[in-house]
Amino acid sequence: MTRGGHGHGHGHGHGLARVAVVVRAGAAPLWWLGACAAGIGVLAPGLTGRRIGVLAGAALFVLATAAVAHGGRKRYVTLAASASRAGKHDVLQDRAVTVRNWRRHHRWWLLLAFLAALGTTFALPAAGGMLLAGCGAGLWLKAAWLGRRERADEALLWVRVDWLRGGAGRPAGKPVKGYRDTGIAAGDAAPGGARRKSAALV
Repeated sequence: MTRGGHGHGHGHGHGLARVAVVVRAGAAPLWWLGACAAGIGVLAPGLTGRRIGVLAGAALFVLATAAVAHGGRKRYVTLAASASRAGKHDVLQDRAVTVRNWRRHHRWWLLLAFLAALGTTFALPAAGGMLLAGCGAGLWLKAAWLGRRERADEALLWVRVDWLRGGAGRPAGKPVKGYRDTGIAAGDAAPGGARRKSAALV
């Protein structure tokens, strides 16, 4: 595989990131920041009292999980259906690099979301944190759904790295014109974007 050049002709490869890894990248930080904010929220009774806060939070958690898990699925299906095979010049990005890039681009957004969740504690204890945690859970479910598709199609889905920059790391955002696909064994992430288990465990 060549080192990624700047040209966009057919002779030049592109850096490719796994779609499911990009989706999963936000799951853990959102989940943990949300859990943390909710934990702090439960300690502060707030204006409405703990019970209402937790009940509202539970409702928001369920809604956020469902909305994030199902949001944009049609677009993913369309992009996956028209995926073209990755070329020999394309460079497959390591899972860790994809995750690190996403988190670096989103660190301020995550911090603001955490502070906002803490801020809501005074009105509705735990609710903001549970909303954030629900977004994280939804991303995990979406990645798992992508993984099921990848296994069924026996092809892993990749997205050009240069298309992720402007779209704030959304692998089905407007700048994304199409996906590439590879065989199921390519790269260092399993279907759905988790780390590959060593051969001994399979």
